Amino acid sequence: MQGLILKVDCPDQHGIVAKIASYIADYSGNLVELSQFTDDQHAKFFARVEIDTANLKVEVDDFIAGFNTLGKSLSATWHFRRLPYKMRTTVLVTKTDHCLNEVLWRTKLGEMPIEITSVIGNRDTCQTIAEQAGVPFHLIEMDGDNKEAGFQRIRQIIAEEQVELTVLARFMQILPDWFCQEFSGKIINIHHSFLPAFIGANPYRQAYERGVKLIGATCHYVTSELDAGPIIEQEVKRVQHFHTPKDLMRLGRDCERTALARGIRHHVHDRTIIHQNRAIVFPD
Repeated sequence: MQGLILKVDCPDQHGIVAKIASYIADYSGNLVELSQFTDDQHAKFFARVEIDTANLKVEVDDFIAGFNTLGKSLSATWHFRRLPYKMRTTVLVTKTDHCLNEVLWRTKLGEMPIEITSVIGNRDTCQTIAEQAGVPFHLIEMDGDNKEAGFQRIRQIIAEEQVELTVLARFMQILPDWFCQEFSGKIINIHHSFLPAFIGANPYRQAYERGVKLIGATCHYVTSELDAGPIIEQEVKRVQHFHTPKDLMRLGRDCERTALARGIRHHVHDRTIIHQNRAIVFPD
């Protein structure tokens, strides 16, 4: 479909939906989908609007520019994205490959409108997987005193490849504050659900010994506060008494793959709006 996605947030007030719908109708746009949410606690309005522009009476650029008057009258923040599109994405990895494989597979199936520009790793474990998928692999040394230089190199790659989204697919490095701030809202991470209760090298063994009954994974935007950014998606599975630590790892990997794939899909389809430390997510 030739069209637009409009994301908008503004102070809550009467008639917002009617005004947006009227603007679209006035130019013969077709409103394909409108999802909205009102946060009563903060008196904020959020919406995602999908528009078919095939029969617009004006050029798309003029339609986008013309929204300025309405947007400003609503004291809104808004963003348009043209359809169809593919979001330029880089994937960061260390040794574990199940999340990378999931992203590559779903991209190949066409489930997510992304173009993987490269895979970046601080170990070479996933290099063959990337190259077999036809994706360039960058090996970056980040041990010890090389960490800062390594993140500067990643920053350079992101700029050179015009990357819009960075996915941490079990990338086992803590991002520096400046990196998180520079790419705020453009980095997605995945981790198991045992944080912060079970930390360290073997959280699944710790969880097994405590007899946990649920296992899961959290996909979230990255902020300077470790593993505490706005949550996009979560997945859980029930643990049975006969499950071993190895079973818990298997269930955890399943949860991580699913949560990460859904989180990426929500982001690239512009179904998320970050508000303070929460992500408003309009499901598909």
